[in-house]
Amino acid sequence: MDLRTPDVSLPSGAEVLRRSRLSWRARRARLKAKGWQVAQCALAAGAAWLIAHDLLGHSAPLFAPIAAVLGLGTTYGQRLRRIAEVTAGVAIGVLLADLLVAWIGAGWWQIVVVVGLAISVAVLAGGGALLVNQAAVQSIFVIALLPTTGASFTRWIDAVVGGGVALVAATLVPAAPLRRPREQAARVLRKVALLLGNAAAVLRDADAEGGLALLSEARSTDVLVRELRAAADEGMAVVSSSPFRVRHKEGIRQMAELVGPLDNALRSTRMLTRQVMVATHRDRHVPPAYVELVDQLAHAVDAVVAELAADRMAVAARPALIAVGRASGEVPRSQEMTAEVVLALLRSVVVDLLMITGMEQLEATETLPPTPR
Repeated sequence: MDLRTPDVSLPSGAEVLRRSRLSWRARRARLKAKGWQVAQCALAAGAAWLIAHDLLGHSAPLFAPIAAVLGLGTTYGQRLRRIAEVTAGVAIGVLLADLLVAWIGAGWWQIVVVVGLAISVAVLAGGGALLVNQAAVQSIFVIALLPTTGASFTRWIDAVVGGGVALVAATLVPAAPLRRPREQAARVLRKVALLLGNAAAVLRDADAEGGLALLSEARSTDVLVRELRAAADEGMAVVSSSPFRVRHKEGIRQMAELVGPLDNALRSTRMLTRQVMVATHRDRHVPPAYVELVDQLAHAVDAVVAELAADRMAVAARPALIAVGRASGEVPRSQEMTAEVVLALLRSVVVDLLMITGMEQLEATETLPPTPR
């Protein structure tokens, strides 16, 4: 048993600087990706105020920009539901608070009463968390900052204006969220191809240190699938909320259905890299024919990436994958368990990738010949 004290030394100054630069780049990239939503929220807030204040003559239409911003948010998911819940929540909170201020006045215990009633009404109305929270928050806002009576209808109109502006803005969506699922799928597969190519190189060179580095790189890929799922969900949300993007629904749905096979392909590739690390670290022989198959599969994955990058289903890459799958049933078998696991995982990746080209799972599985015993 190794009882040595683990290395808990702090990272060097250069390492801290490198991490901070990476973090800053990631934050900038996230802001760039959200640029349209940020601009939409800002413009919608201004438009809601303009309509309520300048066109309808409301002196302080605070609830109009509030409802617009909360309804839109910075994500495309469930925008229409958010808009409805924000508008209803503001209406419930404002109406109850305005009515009760005239009867019981304003103060700490009045806030207790009004918030309790607002939440109760929102829950009885079957609202989600956003509706309930908005009913409570807006009732507090009225009692604490705007404790005047007789303006409930005006404030409710302001909320409707904000919701209406958000609804119109929600239909205006750029094409970027529709391209992102396919782009992210190509990114996942580029990583799969890179890992497979590096795995073949590590096996050829019997590079134990390279095997450890390869496994470490493979273990850092979970974020790619999370981003892919988020992109697919965002794409479906866009086509559901914007009538101008409905024609893209089938394409986005097809990409969403590929998330599972892509996730499985990446998981199997990670498991394969672990076996590569074991083989190199413990000097377990993997036949050159197996290594060649891993390399051929990496090139086949590149063909799938090229098709996705060209905005096409990867049907044209299917022959290259099938060729690798068939070859996997013709290579001489090894007596080394680690090598056999590498071969089995490679065949699993082939099946997952064939599903990405449009095959059903059973069809893809039957494409591969049985391995000789």
